[in-house]
Amino acid sequence: MLQPAGLILGLTAFLSIWLGHVLVRELEYRMAWLPWPLFLTAGLAAEAAALLVRDRLAGGVLGIVGMTLLWDALEFGRQERRVRRGHAAANPANPRHRRLLEGR
Repeated sequence: MLQPAGLILGLTAFLSIWLGHVLVRELEYRMAWLPWPLFLTAGLAAEAAALLVRDRLAGGVLGIVGMTLLWDALEFGRQERRVRRGHAAANPANPRHRRLLEGR
């Protein structure tokens, strides 16, 4: 009998990491405020749900997505430092970035 759990969990890890990477870069570039509290809250909620759900596969998926969201919450600060150092693109239309660009 085939077990699709490994494939599903692997795809979940790949897609959540990819999407998190893209979201952190795009949201940091475009938003005047950083949504790390939303990512932190969603990550903690997903981890709590992973502990409470009965289905092991669903718990695994929630655990992977939750950890990715928690990591992405940290990445917002790191991405802002990359922008400040010039290692990531700054958006002159973004008030946060405008202040950083004027301070250089």
